[in-house]
Amino acid sequence: MRIIQLAPTCFGVDGLFGGGERYPLELARALAREVDCELVTFGHSGRMLTEPGGLRVRVLRPWARLRGHPAHPVNPALPAVLARADVVHTHHMRSAPSRVAAVASRLAGRPLAVTDHGLGGGEWWGMLPRFFDRFLVVSRFSAVTLGSPPDRTAVVYGGADPARYHPPARGEERAGVLFVGRLTPHKGVDLLIRAVPPDMPLTIAGTGRHDPRPPESGYTELLARLARGRRVRFVAHADDAEVAALYRQSAVACLPSVEVTCYGRHVEISELLGLAAIEAMASGTPVVCSRLGGLAEVVRHSETGFLVEPGNVAELRDRIATVLADRPLAGRLGDNARLLVLERYTWQACAHRCLAAYPPTAAR
Repeated sequence: MRIIQLAPTCFGVDGLFGGGERYPLELARALAREVDCELVTFGHSGRMLTEPGGLRVRVLRPWARLRGHPAHPVNPALPAVLARADVVHTHHMRSAPSRVAAVASRLAGRPLAVTDHGLGGGEWWGMLPRFFDRFLVVSRFSAVTLGSPPDRTAVVYGGADPARYHPPARGEERAGVLFVGRLTPHKGVDLLIRAVPPDMPLTIAGTGRHDPRPPESGYTELLARLARGRRVRFVAHADDAEVAALYRQSAVACLPSVEVTCYGRHVEISELLGLAAIEAMASGTPVVCSRLGGLAEVVRHSETGFLVEPGNVAELRDRIATVLADRPLAGRLGDNARLLVLERYTWQACAHRCLAAYPPTAAR
């Protein structure tokens, strides 16, 4: 069986450092260990490469981007590329490539699965979801948000590579608080800076300037102002090895996502899953995160970390302080977290769930 994973934007410096870009790449790598798999995505320069693990990555150069949006690249070669697949698994249902795949696959009678990562937009007056045979959602919350038909929906979650993300060696010390993710208002990083004591090391790893319109466009400057006089370190464009090391070195990882941003704007979809939480757990790092969306499905309160009310700085501060002050507790939380990832949240487990959920007619 030949599977094509289709993503509108590649992960990394040629695209975006987001969970919606990380997910299809890591899933495709895991699938390539089981079946013939190719990742088709879009970037500034077209190329074809084969990774050491066997995954073929085809990067198409966009001829244009509809409305200038990174999730809507257009290249007329896409239908011909997809024609080589037995099944197409596309990401971001409302993206331009997914729409092309929906029409092309329906015309060819080719099975089509989709994983949505929260991209907004229209659905062709409700017609678009009818083109997909399977909805492979990243969480139960995602299924509810998307409104996918239950008889065509499977929850496959996401994962982490336990070889890349692992606990520190015996004798290595952990210290400080860590955030990994995009620096955008709904991530609540401003609340985290306020919650962490000024003398406590806080590392914020992620890229900013994802919000082109004011006042959100000034969010990175707001974070810089809040960080003055505190032990805050910003790390931008860290590669996989650097991020993995940050997880191992940190005493607690925090994802303080919010439903209402510091600018008073309501966030309809904040966290469909939270891959950073799973990566931290794989590293044996306790997680303190908001009781929000998919995060509440993967982080077990008082077992692998703590869930706090979104936007509650005092509760966030207290839970962080609890983990930092009680090393035996932190060790138990981290050990439990690592075991849970090994049991449920590896990319190989995600790949197996996808293979079980793909339409039976794909096997030919």
